[in-house]
Amino acid sequence: MPIAKSERLMNLALCLMNTRRPLSKRELRDSIEAYQEAAESGTEDSFNRMFERDKDDLRELGLVIDVEENPLDGESGYLARRDRNRLPEISLDAEEAAALSLAAGVWRQARLAGAASGALHKLRAAGVLVEAAESPTALEPRIPAREAAFEPLLAAARDRRPVTFGYRKSGASAAEPRVVEPWALECWHGHWYLAGWDRDRKDVRVFRLSRITDRVKVRGGAFTADVPDHVDVRQHVARFAGEGATATARIRLRRGAAFPLRTKALSVGAVDPDWDELEVPYGHGLAADLTAFGAAVCVLAPAELRADVIARLRAVAAVPSAATPSAATEGAAL
Repeated sequence: MPIAKSERLMNLALCLMNTRRPLSKRELRDSIEAYQEAAESGTEDSFNRMFERDKDDLRELGLVIDVEENPLDGESGYLARRDRNRLPEISLDAEEAAALSLAAGVWRQARLAGAASGALHKLRAAGVLVEAAESPTALEPRIPAREAAFEPLLAAARDRRPVTFGYRKSGASAAEPRVVEPWALECWHGHWYLAGWDRDRKDVRVFRLSRITDRVKVRGGAFTADVPDHVDVRQHVARFAGEGATATARIRLRRGAAFPLRTKALSVGAVDPDWDELEVPYGHGLAADLTAFGAAVCVLAPAELRADVIARLRAVAAVPSAATPSAATEGAAL
């Protein structure tokens, strides 16, 4: 008689919670009768599919499963540490319970709808009073999560697993590969962003999920960079978008050109019939924005911004037959 799935899940959970070291997939197969039967009656692929489904089901039920690499053979192992799977008694006041109910409703039309509903059921089963709204209000918050990269990135951030994906930066014509240690995701201004450690650039980076061009692939091994206690995704997005700048830059723009820059200007003054002088916020990303307008922009100050724009223009103008930029292109910064 086939072993019931509930018994199989219980056996897997007991194995993972009662080990002091990570257990490889092979060791788990040899320890759990249902996996042995699957491997003997079918193929190794049958066991692998069953194991992955069971692991996902346990995580959906709330079991925190860590994946660690064996330093001796490089094989991934699994364990569920007791200190990470033991919660204190939960006690919520009326306002906290209402906030949880509202938060669950936010995900009703998104990919986390099932997880949010399941979390409320678990709280009610534990005796925590969390009442759902009897009827929808006139205005209800919603957070859509339509990007295909959302779920694998959320799982990788939860499990602290590095990932790879193709990413096309704003204004770039082609995507480039990225290797990232995902920290947190957040929805801001209608878009989902990922903050994490970029291994190739050795720095914190943010990525808009809508610009990920291919399937997110999970890599083996653990994080190499320390994860902050609190990851403020919005702050990182604002910094890389040039928002929240504390410095200013002086530039000249051709009359009638570069309207996106004009909307950010703190002051605008006419220089002559052809040029205006503007003071704009100076933050991360301004050099790239200025470069995009080519000869319609002239950088006056500060010196480091001027040098950055000149370097970018020279890189754009460089061709195999001539490394010297055209006078018109370099004139945008000079």
